[in-house]
Amino acid sequence: MSHIPQISDAEWEVMKVLWSKTSCTANEVIEALEHQTDWKPKTVRTLLNRLVHKQAISFSQENRVYTYYPLVSEDECVKSETESFLKRIYGGAFKPLLVNFLKEERLSPEEIKELKNILDDKSK
Repeated sequence: MSHIPQISDAEWEVMKVLWSKTSCTANEVIEALEHQTDWKPKTVRTLLNRLVHKQAISFSQENRVYTYYPLVSEDECVKSETESFLKRIYGGAFKPLLVNFLKEERLSPEEIKELKNILDDKSK
């Protein structure tokens, strides 16, 4: 899909359920979220409808049961959100983000080694 919809934080929670299970009924999404949120079933149904409208998900209908499934992958959405964040906060530049992260985060020797390997691979 060429256009990745902008997804709100609440919609991300619904998408995570759909990405983890591939497809779900509204009731299955409600059940999956009832332990992590205090949302009413109507709220979850509203979020599902918004995601359908944004073309992030679609549905199939059998009798009166709607089964929802994602139209965009988690990787596509993460990439799009990352690019959006970089543009908004860092003017699209990755280096200031990385420098800020490295200054603020405490990294284990294993994490440092992994980052070095990634940077080495990038320089080849």
